[in-house]
Amino acid sequence: MKTKPISYLFLIICVSFSGALFAQKNLEKKITIAELFSLTLENNPTLSVSKANVKIAEQDVKVARNMQLPDLNISANVLYIGDATILDKDFSNATKVDMPHFGNTYSLEATQLIWKGNIVRNTIQIKSLQEDLATLSYLSNEQNIKLLALGYYLDLYKLQNQASVYRENIELAEQRIRNINRFYDQGMVTRNDVIRGELQISNLNLTLQVIENNIQILNKQLTVAMGLPQETQIIADDSALREHREMSLLEINQNDVQSHPSLLMARKSVEIYETSEKITKSERMPALVAFAGNSLQRPITTSSPVLDMYSNGWNVGLSLSYDIGSLYKTPKKIRLNKYEVERAEAQAYETEKMIGVAVNAAYIKYNETITQNKTLEKNRELADENYRIMESKYNNQLAILLDMIDASNAKLEAELQYTNSDINIIFAYYKLLKESGKL
Repeated sequence: MKTKPISYLFLIICVSFSGALFAQKNLEKKITIAELFSLTLENNPTLSVSKANVKIAEQDVKVARNMQLPDLNISANVLYIGDATILDKDFSNATKVDMPHFGNTYSLEATQLIWKGNIVRNTIQIKSLQEDLATLSYLSNEQNIKLLALGYYLDLYKLQNQASVYRENIELAEQRIRNINRFYDQGMVTRNDVIRGELQISNLNLTLQVIENNIQILNKQLTVAMGLPQETQIIADDSALREHREMSLLEINQNDVQSHPSLLMARKSVEIYETSEKITKSERMPALVAFAGNSLQRPITTSSPVLDMYSNGWNVGLSLSYDIGSLYKTPKKIRLNKYEVERAEAQAYETEKMIGVAVNAAYIKYNETITQNKTLEKNRELADENYRIMESKYNNQLAILLDMIDASNAKLEAELQYTNSDINIIFAYYKLLKESGKL
């Protein structure tokens, strides 16, 4: 009878513990690179600013198009009119004339700029170019943010793989220490071998702890960047990491570089300054304006006696005006615009060359990571074989423990280098895409 409550309590504890483990497991989330990019772009504050700039630029275009519409003005006036006094030429005689004391005026006027050196069309064009520039800036920021997030993501993946490698080597070291203790009990090795074996395990565990702490730090940064719950443990999707293809440098230079956002931005800046020059030249042109209006007013003061009645009249016509000051002011502005165009063209040329240099460097580094990966894979195989040989020799007392530990450390280092090089290929690939403007 006494065992039932204990058994029941034990069952509750087991169920609760298993539930906790299940809940913790649910906190793990496998994230693909595509999901990483999507979540980061959605929640990144820098891109929010870029999105706002695009919206502002779009609205600026709409505002500029309003210049094509006529200006309409409506006015209404109410006034008090005092009695008039009529004086002779010599001011010798004055006659008082009664006036209607209350008057009002209503008017409607429309004006439309017909021509001034295509200033309206060029203003709309420059606003459209600025909208394109804002969009390209957003795309450029997108690529920078994506590569930055990918760097954190791959660093996390690298640490997770390092932790796995260390755990495997700790298991091997623990198996080895059991053999050493057995040899020690048999009097085949000294106490020094036992101490060295235990010290190696301690160092491995210490390094593993540091790696796991760094995983938590980096994981926290990524969850915040992607807008995920802070308790989420991000796991890199191994399959997605292999989704890349080899690209030729010729293919990149011919197809990708010319559509690079930075290069398009530089060329768009040239167009903006060229259009600004056209707008400046418009200052030297006369302004032709059409106008039309209608007015309703009382009293009628053009007749004598004054009539307390409404007078309605309308007018339509053309106005031609010219700013004489533009003859000596505008040429200096035009010269400034020309210098700005020359600077923008030089910057566009420099940008194109720098993109070419960056793409070439990224391509070389990408191929370098592939070559290193193949070499490090061979090194790992050799280190594994060397470890197996030394382990066999030590177990048969044909080698000392120091040689065994050296072989173990070489195996660990080779595994870490190979794992890191495998991940470096992925980063180099996406870095190449970013430098070519295709990320």
